[in-house]
Order: sequence, then C-alpha cells, then structure tokens
Amino acid sequence: MVREFLESIGYLSIHFIESVGRTIIFLVYGIINIFLPPFQFNKILEHIWFIGAKSMLVIILTGLFTGMVLGLQGYYTLTKFGSEGALGSVVALSLIRELGPVLAAFMITARAGSAIAAEIGVMRISEQVDALETMDINPIKYLFSPRIVAALISFPLLTALFDVIGIFGGYLSGALMTNANKGIYAQKVVHSVLMEDVTAGFVKSFVFAMIVTTICCFQGYYTHLNTKGEHGARGVSLSTTNAVVTSCVLILVFDYIITYILM
Repeated sequence: MVREFLESIGYLSIHFIESVGRTIIFLVYGIINIFLPPFQFNKILEHIWFIGAKSMLVIILTGLFTGMVLGLQGYYTLTKFGSEGALGSVVALSLIRELGPVLAAFMITARAGSAIAAEIGVMRISEQVDALETMDINPIKYLFSPRIVAALISFPLLTALFDVIGIFGGYLSGALMTNANKGIYAQKVVHSVLMEDVTAGFVKSFVFAMIVTTICCFQGYYTHLNTKGEHGARGVSLSTTNAVVTSCVLILVFDYIITYILM
C-alpha cells in the first residue's frame, strides 16, 4: 500500500516536471520562430481578428456588468463609512490593476483559448500536423508563433476596453442610479489613477497573453501525449478542458506574483 502510494507520487512528480520542461521548450521554440523568415503577417492578422475583434462583444458585456456591480457594492460599502466620494477611485483602481486584466483573460480563454486548443487538437489526431512536417513546414512556427504575436497585441487592447467599459458601468450604477455625486466620481477616476497603475495592468495582460496562448496551443499540439490514452474526440475534449482550467489557474497564480512584485 505504501509502495503504491509512493510510486504514484513519483509518477506524478516526473510527469509534472516533464510537462513543465516540454512547455518551456515549446514556448522558447515558438518565440524564436517569430523572428525567422518567412514572416506570416497574414496569419497574424487572421489570429488578431479571431482572438481580438471577435472577443470584443463578450469583453464589453463582462466589463459593463462588472463595473456596475462594483459601483453598487462599492457605494453600499463606502456609505457605511461616509466615504462615498471615493467610489470613483475604488472602481477605477480595482478594474485597472486587478479585475480588468484577470477577467478579460478569463473571457478570452473561454472564448478563443478553448477554440485554439480544440482546433490544434483536431489537427493532431487527424494527422494534419504530421502532414505539415511531411511538407517541410514547421508546425510550431505555423500554428503557434503567429498566435503569440496576435495575443500580445490583442490582450492589452481588450484589457483597456474592459477597463473603460467597466468604469463607465460603475458610473451608471454607482453615480446615476444612486445619490453619489457624479462630478466627484469622474474627478476621483481622473486623479486617483496613476501611470504605474495602468502599467501594472498592461504588464499583467502581456503575461496572461503568453500563458493562455502557450498552454492552449501546447495542450492541442500534444493531445496525443496529454490525455492518458484517450484518442479521437474524447482526447480533444480532455485537452481543451485541461487547457482552459490550467490557463485560468495560472492566470490567478501569476496575478498574485506580479501584484506582489509591483506593489
């Protein structure tokens, strides 16, 4: 019994180390191929459209209602301390430093990241990846590298959109629908947000872009190795689930690490 338990711990530890090493090599190889010709500008634009433009609606809706909830809850809490004038600062800083980058990354992972993992996973099990290698086309350069560039462009822009819409949502619910002073709300937003707050949010969005793109592409690319013997549609579904869950967990982990470093 003890021996089996220790063997299972050893197996999981080795598997974890192998996965981390393989992921880092995959990421480094993908980044190197960005700078090697031929350059895939059309593929990058295509992925910017898919990751960025097609995610705008869900980002707008999520940002609006997140800001509205913050406005209501913030007003309710601050009135207990007679500090409702600070509502604009609370909403703006909460969104720009924390909620904006994290929730935007979650939404992009759910909408685009899952689709990326599933698409590459289907290409792997249908031997399209092997066909690319047969035609002397580097599959990592073709499938992964353009998505990194597209994500690094799309994530910060979508995060900024989320922040702006969220602050407007806080204004709608926290100022227009309550007795809070509308002018003070806007004034606090302008005077409380510093450049380092905006920079911290963008740093997080860049890191989250690398995490989501790497994990989702990696899980799809190595579907045949990461699904414990499952093949076909079952294997792709497991890879997609693993990609989304792992990405979301790592977003939260790195959010804490970056916040701790930048505090």
